[in-house]
Amino acid sequence: MLLAAIRCTKIKSSICLKSPSRRYLWVSSRFVTDRAAKEEELRIFIVAGEVSGDTIGSRLMASLKKLSPVPIRFSGVGGSMMSKQGLKSLFPMDNIAVMGIWELLPHLYNFRVKLKETVEAAFMFHPHVVVTVDSKGFSFRLLKQLRARYNQQGLDGPVHFHYVAPSFWAWKGGAERLKGLAEFVDHVLCILPNEEAGCQSKGLAATFVGHPILEDVLELNMGKEIALHEWKITGNGEDFRKTYAIPSGATVITLLPGSRLQEVTRMLPIFSNTMKLLKDSFPELVTVIHVAPNQLVDNFITRAIHKWPVPAILIPGGIPHLKYDAFNASRVALCTSGTVAMELQLARLPCLVTYRAHFLTEWVIRYKAKIPYISLPNILLDSPVIPEALFQACTPTKLASSLKELMNNTVLQQQQVVAAEKVMELICPSNRTVNNLQQQGMRWRPPIYTPSMIAASTILSYAQR
Repeated sequence: MLLAAIRCTKIKSSICLKSPSRRYLWVSSRFVTDRAAKEEELRIFIVAGEVSGDTIGSRLMASLKKLSPVPIRFSGVGGSMMSKQGLKSLFPMDNIAVMGIWELLPHLYNFRVKLKETVEAAFMFHPHVVVTVDSKGFSFRLLKQLRARYNQQGLDGPVHFHYVAPSFWAWKGGAERLKGLAEFVDHVLCILPNEEAGCQSKGLAATFVGHPILEDVLELNMGKEIALHEWKITGNGEDFRKTYAIPSGATVITLLPGSRLQEVTRMLPIFSNTMKLLKDSFPELVTVIHVAPNQLVDNFITRAIHKWPVPAILIPGGIPHLKYDAFNASRVALCTSGTVAMELQLARLPCLVTYRAHFLTEWVIRYKAKIPYISLPNILLDSPVIPEALFQACTPTKLASSLKELMNNTVLQQQQVVAAEKVMELICPSNRTVNNLQQQGMRWRPPIYTPSMIAASTILSYAQR
């Protein structure tokens, strides 16, 4: 049985990946449930509650459609990316895109209404598989209530998958809380290397599939070979500057204020005041503001830039090549903590990570957190390579000072570039994961394993049990 893996370990030889093809050869169909085979379709109920989850969910859907020997019908909740893969969302994903403890309170009634609506829709859909993507507050309540609904009626329920493990490693007592998840989560698809063993030690089945950000590389380098040391994306900054008529001597700073409205309304004013402090030091300062594919966020930012202190260019979300072109044209980035920190690692763009929340949420984080960092690169390396400005330290004065230091210090910039290469090695799927799939007998061509392909393979191979 010949299967090749994404090799991403510290080895001497050079290993390359060829971009995935659209043609796959199935050798066995035993991975789909008997019930799905009899009904000649596999029904998957899938839910994502935020922009990053929408991207993950859409890639998973595409991989499932490529690998499944029977047609797949989807239902659930998602955004624009998942809709392109055939999902008709029950309601706008923004309705459940709330993060934080106290931030949820004003939305609690609507949250409960949407949860009840989703549970009912899932039950009536009669799915073979239910997949929730991140957004653990909504996802775990959904899976728990759905499992209880089936148990109360004495019915065999669908298999429950949760994609993106909860960050149990970040919180005091987090690992112990995993034990309870096994009651309503059958399998966790992990994106970080330490999560699989952590889940399994608490009786929760899990598979490390690799970080979804790796798929940006494969998509934007389609048709090219990707060597082990080249997990990066180099956009066309020169074209970007020409397209947007940016003067050759201008200093460009990328701003990523977040994907949720509550984040953007809190962070964008801080970013604005930071740019106001920087404009005297950098007379030709231009900001590139990345707008998440969220209409509420788009509306807010569009209104806000009317009072913006320096020239601003708005970049719409959902266009990867444009995003990385903007990164390449920029000198540094200022971002709200999230998936974007990993995207900036791929682009090798030095950045400053920020975060603010409701003061009570911040207090809980200080009390409960057991790690000193918030950005994933720092967490993976256990080192403050990327500067962070969190909570009360996240002020325009401190951000402006940190950005000036970063822009004027090539040593600090190079440290982030070198660290990015180490981070990319850590987040690649392991050979052990691929070997496990080999043992299950699944084979297709070409032999390539992306995170979404491994996740889809795991789901399809589990559906027979």
